[in-house]
Amino acid sequence: MQNCKLWMITLIILLIVTKMAVAQSPIPTTLEGPFEPATRRFDPSLRRGSNDLPMDHPRLKKNVTLNFPEQIALAISSPTSMWVSWVTGDAQIGKNVTPLDPSKVGSEVRYGKESGKYESVKKGVSVVYSQLYPFEGLLNYTSGIIHHVRIDGLKPGTKYYYKCGDSSIPAMSEEHAFETLPMPSQSTYPHRMAVVGDLGLTSNTSTTIDHLIQNDPSMILMVGDLTYANQYRTTGGKGASCFSCAFPDAPIRETYQPRWDGWGRFMEPLTSTVPMMVIEGNHEIEPQVSGITFKSYLTRFAVPSEESGSKSNFYYSFDAGGVHFIMLGAYVDYNATGAQYAWLKDDLHQLDRTVTPWLVAAWHPPWYNSYSSHYQEFECMRQEMEALLYQYGVDIVFSGHVHAYERMNRVYNYTLDRCGPVYITVGDGGNIEQVDVDFADDPGKCPSAGDNTPEFGGVCHLNFSSGPAKGSFCWNKQPEWSAFRESSFGHGILEVVNSTYALWTWHRNQDTYKEDSHGDQIYIVRQPELCSPSVKPSVFPSLPSLSAALHSLVLSLSLPLLGMFCLLSSSK
Repeated sequence: MQNCKLWMITLIILLIVTKMAVAQSPIPTTLEGPFEPATRRFDPSLRRGSNDLPMDHPRLKKNVTLNFPEQIALAISSPTSMWVSWVTGDAQIGKNVTPLDPSKVGSEVRYGKESGKYESVKKGVSVVYSQLYPFEGLLNYTSGIIHHVRIDGLKPGTKYYYKCGDSSIPAMSEEHAFETLPMPSQSTYPHRMAVVGDLGLTSNTSTTIDHLIQNDPSMILMVGDLTYANQYRTTGGKGASCFSCAFPDAPIRETYQPRWDGWGRFMEPLTSTVPMMVIEGNHEIEPQVSGITFKSYLTRFAVPSEESGSKSNFYYSFDAGGVHFIMLGAYVDYNATGAQYAWLKDDLHQLDRTVTPWLVAAWHPPWYNSYSSHYQEFECMRQEMEALLYQYGVDIVFSGHVHAYERMNRVYNYTLDRCGPVYITVGDGGNIEQVDVDFADDPGKCPSAGDNTPEFGGVCHLNFSSGPAKGSFCWNKQPEWSAFRESSFGHGILEVVNSTYALWTWHRNQDTYKEDSHGDQIYIVRQPELCSPSVKPSVFPSLPSLSAALHSLVLSLSLPLLGMFCLLSSSK
């Protein structure tokens, strides 16, 4: 019986320990969802926004001379190749501008595995672009020379040192370094991937990027609305508070292109060492004469469009270790009869989930959004593409556009679904337009059917056909598919642990100086055995938390064993 007592004491201690694990609230997982919707409202002690950084700010000023490279940026081409981009020469802005001759400065990258030893040399292409506004009071712009060089033959997971420029002048950059990402494999992943959107060039932007750099990412996912150059002469800078009032004869709004140059300089300390993958947002449209749009976005950034078979910088895909990323364009044709949809279907069909288990998609405007701002704005795109993404088991979707943070429960077609993606909105990078604070379910905050018209595509606003909001355009409480939302600036970090677990952390700007602090954190868990196309469940059952399940498991196993042990002890 003495042994039986010892067993009872051991059991009690074990139950206390597991109960403490429950009480300490470990990081939740999506297996515990769907979660009760939660809202952390805007902290009135914080400012909703901050001013644009001036063009003479030290982080925006040009610090090189003549034809030396600046605005250096990396982008993934493939697991064994990298794009290197930079700008040389002086951009011009004024009534009369003359484009530079891009053939006058070479495009060359020298690189190797040892500092100061560059065994390989690659050459690339150079271009210029113009942004023209032949209207009274507006300014024309022509860029510096923009260079793109694809360096290849790289070894995955390896550090490389490089210089870029034109060695014949000579005008080469200082030495920079980067580390290639691991090869696609279910067992290798980048150690951290940063996600940020709607960045701009404000004081809040500075805090976001400084905080992001502290988190030491392997790559950056930029989900659109980069510079807000088209806002600088109205809501930003020292321009007109009412553009149409100040420039009544201008049929289109001028976008102040020097902001792109300032943004490239501002980002260079990060992008010259960490690859940044971009997708266009509405602030990149930038219309000019002759109906030309997206000129700056298309010219300044190199993306793996040819490498992924899309042949369009508006949508493409790439691998980062065991993660396959799909970058979709919301401001080009997304209909099921169009080129983007055909490319997407082919890309998904070719995907081997035994090599890249994780499938992550990104585009600028969110499909699931409970804020008043941009509410149901891209419902047409959702109706066209959601079924295809669900069919192929997309795990996570990142978007921006709404200037706040929101993470959804797993959802498909506005219905809780354990096999639906986890949609996350991170349009809170720090731009001039301030943080969004109004929710569509707040009294008097539901947009009218005529609000939130997209800048591209049709209007497909709808009333819900089922669930608690049946027959209504807006919910009267936080929707069940919205797990957590908060109006704050920040960025996210995705850390893939293995083929089924990934840790997502949202870092708020106000937590920058707090150790191990964050605004939201969860393990996103894949369940391929349940969510293959042939076995997807139609309902989302309620699941206990893992810690509570552990406690129940210990209890259910220990009591029978204890009884058996005590019975045997008493019979001796």
